[in-house]
Amino acid sequence: MRPWLLRGLGMAVLHAVADTALAKATVYEPTGLTTTRIVVIALLVGAAVLWSSVDSWRRREEPGRTWLIAALLAGPASGVLYVIGRALFVDQTGSGELWPALTGGAAFTALLVLIPAGLGILAGRRLTPPRATPAESATPAAGSAGSAPAARTGKPSPRPRV
Repeated sequence: MRPWLLRGLGMAVLHAVADTALAKATVYEPTGLTTTRIVVIALLVGAAVLWSSVDSWRRREEPGRTWLIAALLAGPASGVLYVIGRALFVDQTGSGELWPALTGGAAFTALLVLIPAGLGILAGRRLTPPRATPAESATPAAGSAGSAPAARTGKPSPRPRV
């Protein structure tokens, strides 16, 4: 499975559950949820920072690209999941709510994933990477610089062969 797919769907589900829970709580307490909203947004930001910093700390390939695509996937996916969750658990929301969820809601969710993920990537790069176990260091990973297929795909030598 592609790493951006797992991260994008994971963040989409997390955001949709949080939005649906806030919508359900708004039914019972329509005016007094300011603190709850702040805490929920802080937890969502913390999840993106933590997950992306672990990716960067473990020196995963292209964490910036991975999290950019994951954020672009998480936005619309969380919007669709939110409308479904709200229709099932809160009220009889119809398809009329889908367009606002896929535009403004998706953009907000994408930014709420992308910006904290960027901060997490920067923080994770500053940490010392974990040590490789003897088994990992003995056999190079597929596609790494030490493997034979990757060594053959490099630039050709400027010297002519004799």
